[in-house]
Amino acid sequence: MFSYVARQPIFNRRQQTIGYELLFRDGECNAFPVIDANEATCRLVLENYMAIGNERTFKGLRNFINFPQNCLVNLMPLLLPKNKVVIEILETCIPNDELFSAIKHLYKKGYIIALDDFEYDVRWQRFFRYVHIIKLDLLMLGLEKACDFVRNNRHIKMKFLAEKVETYAAFQASLDAGFDFFQGYYFSRPEVLKHRKVAASELITIQLLQAISCESVDFDNIENIISSDVSLSYLLLRYVNNANRRLIEPISSFHQALVYLGEEKLRMFVGVVATAHAALDKPKALYALSLQRAKMCEELINYSTSMIPKEQAFLAGMFSLLDALLDSSLADLLILLKLQPHIQASLLYRQGELGQVLNLVDAFDKADWQQVAIECSGLGLSEQQVQESYLQAVTWAENCTQLDYSNE
Repeated sequence: MFSYVARQPIFNRRQQTIGYELLFRDGECNAFPVIDANEATCRLVLENYMAIGNERTFKGLRNFINFPQNCLVNLMPLLLPKNKVVIEILETCIPNDELFSAIKHLYKKGYIIALDDFEYDVRWQRFFRYVHIIKLDLLMLGLEKACDFVRNNRHIKMKFLAEKVETYAAFQASLDAGFDFFQGYYFSRPEVLKHRKVAASELITIQLLQAISCESVDFDNIENIISSDVSLSYLLLRYVNNANRRLIEPISSFHQALVYLGEEKLRMFVGVVATAHAALDKPKALYALSLQRAKMCEELINYSTSMIPKEQAFLAGMFSLLDALLDSSLADLLILLKLQPHIQASLLYRQGELGQVLNLVDAFDKADWQQVAIECSGLGLSEQQVQESYLQAVTWAENCTQLDYSNE
């Protein structure tokens, strides 16, 4: 199963690309589908931003993202790094007190705010002190009216962006009028990008929603739920690393990720996942095997004398099949996750004690008993302990997935 996004570049007065507007798509047809605006924004944020990362697809430039009323009032933009996005207030938004408070809060948090497809209404006047960019649709307003608006409001401390610039004549006229940024077919049509969707299963989503509905969030419970779903684990670590650029140490456990995230953002994160969830188009046996390998790695560490935290062993085992689940290079995915170097080395090159543990699990899966004996000797484990770890892992993985299987 795939997700889609169209991106259209935005240029400055020197015709240099300064960012992209992200436009939701639900297929390869380059047109906005018939879908609720709130759902479209949630799916865009989750599937095309949090899951794959800004630097991988959008080359570090700012992303202009449309937010409807409910998403803004609920402060969804706080899920995204303020230095990577421009928050567009959708033209359908109502300039009431609730929206004003939300925009004021986002502004104080350091986000860049834009008014999309703006048409003057006195009710928007109080918003101006918290808005950085006004976008004017040249086709909707008319070229002359849009240019007059910019000429008459140059005293306002805001930038002006010309949308729907279709011809050289329109670009030159808007340039002369004083527009700062430009977007439209004259420069480039939206480009549709496609990638495999990363989403949580329906069962896990429901469990998470129940957990965050409590007055006080139980982080240990959240950690247990997230640890049982490989796609959600990937999304969580991807998001935390993307949102916290100044981490003192790389993330090494789900608990650490949750602490960085905090209760407020955790609630929002799960809300977005719930709105945008979809099952991965992969065999459930592969999904179950990821869980089984994670638990087996954890059990093996428990039996050994290694000082490696069991959480790191669990994480390494779970992500050891991530490339197969997401149809992407494991090296590329690990760059996005930004795990500790020794965990990455174990996954990519089977280096260190964690690498030995993964080698042991690989050999056991292949029934390569000679290699199992070699790895056991290196880790100080008995073959009986390996067998017990395997049985415990199988039981645990079956318990995690049995409800999903019962629906088939």
